[in-house]
Amino acid sequence: MSRALKITLALLVVGVAVGAIYLRGLHQRVLRLARVERTEQQAHREVTQPPIATPSDVKVKAKIFWASKTQPGAVEPVEVELPLSADPVQRARQVINALIATPPSADQRVLPADVTLLEFYLLADGTAIADFSGALAATTPSGILSEQAAVEAIARTLEANVENIRRLKILINGQEAETLAGHVDLTDFFELRPAPSPRAAAGLTPATTPGKLGR
Repeated sequence: MSRALKITLALLVVGVAVGAIYLRGLHQRVLRLARVERTEQQAHREVTQPPIATPSDVKVKAKIFWASKTQPGAVEPVEVELPLSADPVQRARQVINALIATPPSADQRVLPADVTLLEFYLLADGTAIADFSGALAATTPSGILSEQAAVEAIARTLEANVENIRRLKILINGQEAETLAGHVDLTDFFELRPAPSPRAAAGLTPATTPGKLGR
């Protein structure tokens, strides 16, 4: 082997080693930045939306719907233990906050981390009104799958954990929005579970049809 070839090979080995060290350092810096970002998001959330606790809170197995690991654009329930209120409005706020703040992994997040639930109302007929900050529309990725997943996650999480809710209306900054981020229509109500018919309420006919999200 000639001297020139040996020198070339030595330089290549050094270059590969330097590159590996650089990439490892870059990876560590990215991880540190991600941890800092999460810490800042958590601090911001603690200031703008502190955890909700009520005297009637009891730890229960709640079902929170996050992005499916196997089906793109779909959501699936994850069972988590949460202290939830007996009051349906406070309970709804608690599960939505959990949906926003505690996804099992970054890939399963369906709502942007900077979204805030501003207000939540529940009318006597079971109509729920969830008013979100502008970040819901501004930072939810535009696209039919991502927008549907966001709405499905909100609706299914409420449906699974708050019995009183029959249908859902989503507002942005207290105002009705035409779409979430350009695709999913927000001008109408999302049906969660149907109200029992008079015959079913009287015990004459079992209510067997599950609620369906839709307009």
